[in-house]
Amino acid sequence: MQLYRSVFFVAVGFCLLAAQAGAQPAPSPRPNIIVILADDLGHGDLGCFGQKMLKTPALDAMAGEGIRFTQFYAGGPIGATSRCVMLAGLHGGRVATRGTPAKPSTLPRDQATVAALLKAAGYATACIGKWGVGAPENLAHPKDAGFDHFFGYINRWHAENAYPEFLIRNGQVERLRNEAGPASKQWQDPKSPQGGRGVAIKKLEYAPNLLMDDAMRFIRDQQKRPFFLLLSMTAPHANTDAGDDGIEVDDASEFASKDWPAAEKKFAATIRNLDRDAGRILALLKELGIDKNTLVIFTSDNGPHNDGGHKADFFDSNGKHRGVKGEIFEGSIRVPMIAWWPGVIPPASENDRQWYLGDLLATAAELAGAKTPAGLDSDSFVLALRGQPSEDKWKRKSPLYWQHYEGKTAQALRFGKWKAIRSPIGTGPVELYDMSNDPEEKRDYSMRRPDLTKHATNLLNKQQPAQE
Repeated sequence: MQLYRSVFFVAVGFCLLAAQAGAQPAPSPRPNIIVILADDLGHGDLGCFGQKMLKTPALDAMAGEGIRFTQFYAGGPIGATSRCVMLAGLHGGRVATRGTPAKPSTLPRDQATVAALLKAAGYATACIGKWGVGAPENLAHPKDAGFDHFFGYINRWHAENAYPEFLIRNGQVERLRNEAGPASKQWQDPKSPQGGRGVAIKKLEYAPNLLMDDAMRFIRDQQKRPFFLLLSMTAPHANTDAGDDGIEVDDASEFASKDWPAAEKKFAATIRNLDRDAGRILALLKELGIDKNTLVIFTSDNGPHNDGGHKADFFDSNGKHRGVKGEIFEGSIRVPMIAWWPGVIPPASENDRQWYLGDLLATAAELAGAKTPAGLDSDSFVLALRGQPSEDKWKRKSPLYWQHYEGKTAQALRFGKWKAIRSPIGTGPVELYDMSNDPEEKRDYSMRRPDLTKHATNLLNKQQPAQE
């Protein structure tokens, strides 16, 4: 009898092993998605992207545990366009917010967005910080775009003030104890096109700290279900109303002994705060035990600025690249990007394919198991996150195209290893750069390669809206 029992249990064991071997692995749960979006952060502002003077230990550690994307682009050379591209998954020639008063300045209510897609898939959604997609009169505009929760600044001018008199919570004005100077009172109507703009004379509540508190609370509250958080930081953007004193930060005493201009000491403090706050998010995820089911992306809406007394070249914020915010060169549109997802992303990895903020929508849709809407300019980088090699690092399914209207208009396009620039839009001469060996955009090939220049011109014409 004992022998029969032994044979029986061995047979059962083999059956179980066979069943396990033939079974498909259980699908992993849909990950939480957090996007930490800096405001005017240069490609060279982080230690893990080459910064030598400023310290960013938390973000450097994030890169060490995750992946750096070395050819990642903003959606446009200014924040309003770039943010719209990110939300809609459409390039800068097709989105509603295109950086000029002559164009529609906000997302239409019927615009499909990454937040609306994830909300429909069962995610809790929140935007905390700077909305910045134009200047919508509707204070609940983020909720119209698919966000269950919003706390922060609705219009981009308001977001320049780190000590505002109010913030917006889910469509309602929430007063703070700060007070703006008399000359700026004309901007204090939240429903005006530039509502909330100004310079504080009484600074009691530093808005970035309030935003972080709200973000941490949202993560704690939603930890039991899939969530999408767009944490839209306001650093290191300057308050242009304050002139050369426009870098607003709560405490720069750490840098008091540095032989730097006052504005640069404060700029350094904004980078320190940005790094610290990103680290706080990662630490909270680990504390809650949801880090292995959360994708965190850190990037910027565009390149570095020359505002508020700060000079982009002081800390070499654009690295080896040419140009700053508001231009169409790499220094304006190539931005740092780090992705972190413990157990999924191979640590200390790197990806040198071309991606941009508009790819967030297709990526999020794939991770959430949702269908990507047709007709977008959005490629998924899920395989890149998982460390799977690309067949061709120069090839994309959708175009990489940018358009800019402020000042002298310009457009640009990446195709393979080449980048074409034309200014003004539609009529200017085409410049052609080989990005594989000239990321500084120093050598224009347009005269040497007329065949490629003609091809680039046709591509630019194809992406440019017909009415322009």
